[in-house]
Amino acid sequence: MKRALKWLIPLLVLLLLGGVVWRTLQARKAEQAALAQPAAALALDLAPSDVLVARQVELSRLLEVSGGLKAVNSAVIKAKVSAEVKAITVREGDSVKRGQVLGQLDTAELDLRLRQAEQTASSASAQRDIARRALENNRALVAQGFISATGLETAVSNDAAAQANYMAAQAATGLARKSRSDAVLTAPISGLVSQRLVQPGEKVSMDTKLLEIVDLSHIELEAAIAPEDIAALTIGRPATLRVDGLAEPVTARVARINPSAQTGSRSVMAYLAVDAHPALRQGLFAKGSIETARKQVLGVPLAAVRTDQALPYVMQVLADKAVQKPVQLGMRGEVAGQAWVEVVSGLSEGAQVLGGSVGSVRDGTAVRVAALTAPPPKLSASTAAADR
Repeated sequence: MKRALKWLIPLLVLLLLGGVVWRTLQARKAEQAALAQPAAALALDLAPSDVLVARQVELSRLLEVSGGLKAVNSAVIKAKVSAEVKAITVREGDSVKRGQVLGQLDTAELDLRLRQAEQTASSASAQRDIARRALENNRALVAQGFISATGLETAVSNDAAAQANYMAAQAATGLARKSRSDAVLTAPISGLVSQRLVQPGEKVSMDTKLLEIVDLSHIELEAAIAPEDIAALTIGRPATLRVDGLAEPVTARVARINPSAQTGSRSVMAYLAVDAHPALRQGLFAKGSIETARKQVLGVPLAAVRTDQALPYVMQVLADKAVQKPVQLGMRGEVAGQAWVEVVSGLSEGAQVLGGSVGSVRDGTAVRVAALTAPPPKLSASTAAADR
């Protein structure tokens, strides 16, 4: 009896401990099941605007440019004679027409030179007449045998020299008359006066700059293009520019491409004809982009692309879960004012992805969309940003 009790008591203790352990395990399983069941029921609620759709859009490949605006037609009026400035009738900002008189240089000295040249020409004309009459007389005398042929040759030479002196005097008179007319300053082109560099009373020498005129009806942008980008640039390509001081962008097109590269930088100058705008001025700084290509691509809004890992990815909605999908990106642009990016691989058309407004979401998180609307129609790129 004692031996039986000796084995029975430890056995009862073991059974009691086993029962306690079993009940504890069952309680834990029940607790885990209870916790798991509501977790499965909970999901991340999303608004329709939080879910974006991959679709076909039209994007542009752009080339960034910048530079200063310059008038295609401009003119600098210089002094063609050395004289005193008598009058300047225009100032900066004045509108002028081609051929309009803008100023006058003093002509007192020029008038005297012209008179001197005219008198010299008159004297040369008289000497020519004398030499011609002498030649005619000598020819008659030679025919009658009164003088030798040598005397006639001398008369012929004198007549030729007198004729040459007269022609030289005539040319000098023409030069003096031209110098006299050069004292009148006229506008070579129509436009606006951009610089007035002298004042009445100043003594100016030849080639001194007096006035500058610019024609703002035709303005272009001079942009330096890198050698690796010049192959994609062709004449006539459209461009959009933003100019200092203008709220709205202006349009332009590639008008010319310099055939030679710049020394040192090896860049090539491209000239963009800017559409007329009343606020454009020579010298303003402008920057923008030239559209070098346009194509239809599969894209998603740039806000859907996440870059917190080594490779870009999106969170795609699959079977009510957010699944991480790595993607390969291409060109970038804007669609209806929103930044978009081309998806080269990793998504198919119609795929639903989470937008950046959702924030950080773990792979496999359950999601629930309140009311997902149908994908919007295809849009075209209006203004594109540069490739990265």
